[in-house]
Amino acid sequence: MCLFVGIENQRCESLKKQVVRPSGMGTPRFGKPGGSAWIRTRGGMIRRNTLRQLAAAGIFVAVLILLGTAQASPHTGSGDAVHSGHEGMDMSMPMQDANPNHELQQAILLQDKKESEFNHHLAGFFVVLAGFFLLGEAKLRRRWDWTRFAWPVCFLACGLFLLIFSDTELWPFGPQSWWYGLTHNSEDLQHKTFAVVLLTLGVLEIERVRGVLKSAWAAWAFPVLAVAGSVMLLFHEHHTGMHGVDHMAVMRRIQAEHFNFAIAGGGIGVVKGLSEMHTRWKTIFTKSWPLLLIVLGVLLMRYTE
Repeated sequence: MCLFVGIENQRCESLKKQVVRPSGMGTPRFGKPGGSAWIRTRGGMIRRNTLRQLAAAGIFVAVLILLGTAQASPHTGSGDAVHSGHEGMDMSMPMQDANPNHELQQAILLQDKKESEFNHHLAGFFVVLAGFFLLGEAKLRRRWDWTRFAWPVCFLACGLFLLIFSDTELWPFGPQSWWYGLTHNSEDLQHKTFAVVLLTLGVLEIERVRGVLKSAWAAWAFPVLAVAGSVMLLFHEHHTGMHGVDHMAVMRRIQAEHFNFAIAGGGIGVVKGLSEMHTRWKTIFTKSWPLLLIVLGVLLMRYTE
């Protein structure tokens, strides 16, 4: 019996040596200070996994910036390609004389421009509204519990509007069928894809709020779709700005604006993903990504062609 008690005492002593309380943390953790799981800093102990996650997020944003810069910056070759079909034209001849339907075309282009700007502005309004609902969610839910569904509904409303009204040349507003428009116009296809992404995000987040979806993949659906949509913005085609005397300047401005949308959207996806992880910065990330939503919404509301 004495031998058994002595062995148990030795086991307890060995366990006590392994328990470490990192500075600034109340819960004891097993492992040696400075071991593979922790890094000691002036502010306390930081997990290596957290540093890897932050580094990966920084690398992703840097790559996104480089890709967007390559798309948004004007190149000499692209300018030559745009003008390559005009060698046989007399550029001194006024464009309105060369095209008898010039006034009609200008009216159509002006209408398309107003429609596109309105779509961006309305989408921005819904995104800003979702951001404010997220920031005030804790206080709002104390008075109105239904407000927990408010920000996903903003995504649903935005996606539904874009799905129906983003391209009015399609039925029921225009003569083209959806099949023809989506198979012959890449801009229409991209608009409808963005609408489906917004609708998917709204439905998934509503189900998460209801407690129906509790799987790990549901938590990562928003970050993945947000990043994918942001990458798509870098390659978004915009036919409205490809006409007129100053079409090159207009296209550069449109590309720069969509590049800003992509950076903000990519940041939202990355920070939202980090907010789903259990780290000591979880609260900061949870409050940060709604602010980025508001930034994206303001950029959309300031969009001009």
